[in-house]
Amino acid sequence: MLPHAIVSGDSSTTPDTKFLKSLSGVQRITEIRTADALIQSAQNLSAGLLQGINPNDADPIAKHMLTGRLSYLERGKYRLIIGRQMARQLDVIVGDKVRVFVSSASSYSPVGRMPSQRKFTVVGVFDTQTDVDGQLMYANIDDVAKLMRKKPSTPADIRLYVDDPFSVPQMERMATGFGHQWSDWRKLKGELFQAVKMEKNMMGLMLSLIIVVAAFNIISALIMVVMEKQSEVAILKTQGMQSKSIVATFMVQGASSGIAGAILGGALGILLANNVNNILDAFQLSLLGNGIDLPVVIDTTQVVIIIFSAIGLSLLATVFPSITAASVRPAEALRYE
Repeated sequence: MLPHAIVSGDSSTTPDTKFLKSLSGVQRITEIRTADALIQSAQNLSAGLLQGINPNDADPIAKHMLTGRLSYLERGKYRLIIGRQMARQLDVIVGDKVRVFVSSASSYSPVGRMPSQRKFTVVGVFDTQTDVDGQLMYANIDDVAKLMRKKPSTPADIRLYVDDPFSVPQMERMATGFGHQWSDWRKLKGELFQAVKMEKNMMGLMLSLIIVVAAFNIISALIMVVMEKQSEVAILKTQGMQSKSIVATFMVQGASSGIAGAILGGALGILLANNVNNILDAFQLSLLGNGIDLPVVIDTTQVVIIIFSAIGLSLLATVFPSITAASVRPAEALRYE
């Protein structure tokens, strides 16, 4: 629902639509005007992003309309489509009047600086079952231009629909020399993605610490075995067993638990991830609400890297106890036997 990218020129320059269409990955382009706005009803006040669109253009929000249609956004009628969450917060229904304020288009008055404002009629409600239901508002692009006090000759911004939203930074670099001003989804939802990135880093750190603790458990367990089996190791050495064979024996013993744990844990993790929604349904739990399933993506490369890293760490954890076992002196170990 949020624009992948919005490209604008200056007050007199229209963005080069031919160039934008020629960028690799661009599906289509449409005109749009956006502004941060306040919306007030008789009961409450809310803030959101006002998007001025052409009702004749195909827009993703059309698939999520509960009531009303985009075609109701006729020019000069000052009509508005809002999300279900915003409608509930403002306690309004279709046909109610609301007042929309745009502070960026404020002007001076005898009582001070006043934001541009206008009464709109709610003609539709959409429901995407996401947080944008409480943020986005849609109106006719020409009505939004008047509310923003734009001149009729001022060119509109261009909204890009792209195949891969993560390719927008590369497109921006390609258009650097053309005088275009870019604003993409990273700006609109930057805080959210930064929080997700930090959460992912912290989860990676926590899981790494869990693996390190497991490796120390292997070390401590093997050291205990070495201390208990000193006499047996001494007997093997007196019978001619070489130190490298003793090292290999203890490494196999210690690594077997690490290898088995990594493989078994990886298999159980994949099985749990594939069936997590079924498990939540069995316990009648819904983490996202409204019956929305958790999205599950299993990256085979990451799974393989994690399993082999765990196996490698478990092998590394057996080195010190195995060398300690190989350094046992038979004479000292069997002195009191």
